[in-house]
Amino acid sequence: MDFNMKKLASDAGIFFTRAVQFTEEKFGQAEKTELDAHFENLLARADSTKNWTEKILRQTEVLLQPNPSARVEEFLYEKLDRKVPSRVTNGELLAQYMAEAASELGPTTPYGKTLIKVAEAEKRLGAAERDFIHTASINFLTPLRNFLEGDWKTISKERRLLQNRRLDLDACKARLKKAKAAEAKATTVPDFQETRPRNYILSASASATLDDTSCPPSWAEWKEEYPGGWRLPCFFLLPLNPSVTRARGCLSLPKDRKAEQELRVAQTEFDRQAEVTRLLLEGISSTHVNHLRCLHEFVESQTTYYAQCYRHMLDLQKQLGSSQGAIFPGTFVGTTEPVSPPLSSTSPTTAVATMPVGPSVAGLAPPGEAALRLEVTPPASGTRKARVLYDYEAADSSELALLADELITVYSLPGMDPDWLIGERGNKKGKVPVTYLELLS
Repeated sequence: MDFNMKKLASDAGIFFTRAVQFTEEKFGQAEKTELDAHFENLLARADSTKNWTEKILRQTEVLLQPNPSARVEEFLYEKLDRKVPSRVTNGELLAQYMAEAASELGPTTPYGKTLIKVAEAEKRLGAAERDFIHTASINFLTPLRNFLEGDWKTISKERRLLQNRRLDLDACKARLKKAKAAEAKATTVPDFQETRPRNYILSASASATLDDTSCPPSWAEWKEEYPGGWRLPCFFLLPLNPSVTRARGCLSLPKDRKAEQELRVAQTEFDRQAEVTRLLLEGISSTHVNHLRCLHEFVESQTTYYAQCYRHMLDLQKQLGSSQGAIFPGTFVGTTEPVSPPLSSTSPTTAVATMPVGPSVAGLAPPGEAALRLEVTPPASGTRKARVLYDYEAADSSELALLADELITVYSLPGMDPDWLIGERGNKKGKVPVTYLELLS
């Protein structure tokens, strides 16, 4: 218990000394040991890495799981070291509702059949989303969390130790400076008034005793030296030099000598801690390499996810197009209201160019496109005029290129995709997208 109390008192004294040194540095009343420029750059780079890693991690979590309640639930399960329960994705939930609606409204009706087809596609989309979230969480989020909760905590701990060692070093420098100032003052100003010179020793016997034993003479020795009228001395008058100081009853090292010894110890500890911290900070470069690899894996998983979604939706679009042609044969698909341009960050021409284009060989083309290359006789009824809203560049020979504000004749053929019409301009004809036209009455 006594040992613990002494250690507690010592720690409290060290803490108080550091607090005083830190406060004086803030007010400009004490000198501060500055780190070299390379070390400061390493610290700034580490702080920047930590801050941006936190932001990227949080936003990626929002991307993968937009629901804040679900994110909190996953965080609690992770902290409790328990497995996160499987959660139904939004696409899978939508597929479930559509399947139930088709079962209740009639799975043999056109609406019910379409609901079943869309439900199957949404289910596949939900499964792809689940795989993407799982892959991104393992390959991207987990390494970022490991850095923040592992490597960064170690770096922060060593930086705090380095800060404490620096405060101890600066406090030792301040004490040595004060000790030297006090010693310089003591050599010029006498501590007491006396008629005899200051550089004299009180007695030869006392001087011999001090030189031999480095401790004051005993009471018996003083009694033998002064049998008539002895008394216990209260001090010894010694020569003033840098190696010996005045003491009451004993001798001790000078304050500046003790302060120099403490300064050497503090400097050694500071240098050792600075080297440890420097090695950890230089390891940030390895962290960047690791995060770069994880970022590539995240992009790969995201690319795979969107490719799967595109393939599933393309299959669904083909299924719905063929079934709609059978359900509504010869129906003219269009609207008399102007339509908005396709949602794209680029021009309509660029958007069309990015879509995959099938082979142009007549034998390999779908039946609808092959029929368009033949002479198509427009139906007796159903032809209308349409104004072109945007420029359109034909993707292949089965399509008709369009210029904004021109007028063309359009009509529909049985079994055609409802998003397309046959357009005629002079002796040229081909498929044109409905979204680029304003049908006129």
